[in-house]
Amino acid sequence: MNIDRHVFRDLLKWKNSSDRKPLILRGARQVGKTTLIHQFAKSYKNSVLLNLEKVEDRRFFTEFENVHTIVEALFISHNIIASEKGDTIVFIDEIQETPEAISMLRYFYEMEPEIHVIAAGSLLEHTMRKIKSFPVGRVNMLYMFPINFPEFLSAIKKSNAVEELNTVPIREVAHKTLLDLFNRYAIIGGMPEVVRKYVETNNIANLPPIYESIWETYKEDVVKYAANNSEARIIRHIMSTAHLGLDSRIKFQNFGNSNYRSREVGEAFRNLDDAKVMQLIYPTTDTSPPILPDMKKSPRLQFLDTGLINHELNIQAEMLAMEDLNNAYKGAIIPHLVAQELMSLNTSKSVKPIFWVREKNQSSAEVDLVVQFNTMVIPIEIKSGKEGKLKSLHQFIEGAPHPYAVRMYSGKFNIEKHTTRSGKTYFLMNMPYYLATKLNEYLSYLVTNY
Repeated sequence: MNIDRHVFRDLLKWKNSSDRKPLILRGARQVGKTTLIHQFAKSYKNSVLLNLEKVEDRRFFTEFENVHTIVEALFISHNIIASEKGDTIVFIDEIQETPEAISMLRYFYEMEPEIHVIAAGSLLEHTMRKIKSFPVGRVNMLYMFPINFPEFLSAIKKSNAVEELNTVPIREVAHKTLLDLFNRYAIIGGMPEVVRKYVETNNIANLPPIYESIWETYKEDVVKYAANNSEARIIRHIMSTAHLGLDSRIKFQNFGNSNYRSREVGEAFRNLDDAKVMQLIYPTTDTSPPILPDMKKSPRLQFLDTGLINHELNIQAEMLAMEDLNNAYKGAIIPHLVAQELMSLNTSKSVKPIFWVREKNQSSAEVDLVVQFNTMVIPIEIKSGKEGKLKSLHQFIEGAPHPYAVRMYSGKFNIEKHTTRSGKTYFLMNMPYYLATKLNEYLSYLVTNY
């Protein structure tokens, strides 16, 4: 079963680019990188598919130092003639296992530019730090994340729902169907193996063993890169307790009711951040560009996949009975998933979500997310309830040089005109959760029409 991933279109652009360089596909383990490239390789006449966890594939980069010799050896072993270089893809999977192969990418660009080269691997950040001659400026980067909601709809063969999702503004008649489908996606999450199993069986009860397997794999992977046994213990502790802090900002000191010090926990979190298993999301105090995260303030946690978190929290059965998933786990699940959806669109660079805070003795405020649109920083609150409850959003708007705000909730799409306490008029765009991946299109619609 092939799942239609939107990053596939980025691969086609790369393939047809006149300025094509070797491509490094980055992302956490098990988000579908290998499957995607194997699917993409079918668009070439010839494909050389290597996995550097295998000794017989590693030898091409450990036994030969010249890229021309490597290409000759690859072509001989795969029965490819030299005149077909332009229609040949070389895919180097698990490239982190052989740092020499990463360094060699620059020579593919400089000396064998006709050949299309893609590399992928997990925990690449750890390996790249150790490489003295990383090919800066000689490679392209592409980032990949778990399956997002439009991709999920495609996987479960809901083509009409995809068509409705792409209609701006959304038709009211499609709201209930899309919300129900999004709720199902929110419970399951976006790990490709999980989604495939769900498509095969149409039963969430069959998914727990897959979640367990994925999480255990992450634990084993990250611990391999710990500096010592003490750091490995801290990483295991974090991975066993971090999901319990999803609903609040965190502090490193004594994290998860431990005796670990701030510096030790911070270093362990940086390892997990590099692995993309969980990332530290810092706040900003900015209401106009540039949006700069304040690393001195307490961060929030963003995990790779909401479905994995639901499983760790053991709340999936409970969520099935909820009409509005904004009530799930102290209101933390849907904001987490909306951030995950927005991150999934950033294929050309690594961009973390940012939230906004104002911390004063008499009056503190926090807005779930802020995004830059044109020259504006747009606040996004993710909650149900009446507009009057959005006090933090009002405080942001009063300090912002524009009149636009977004609230994501379970209700229908509409745009309302409101006034803050100080008398500033602003436009609040109410968007159903399922439109998260369409945020830019809707911001364009808002600014153009209001």
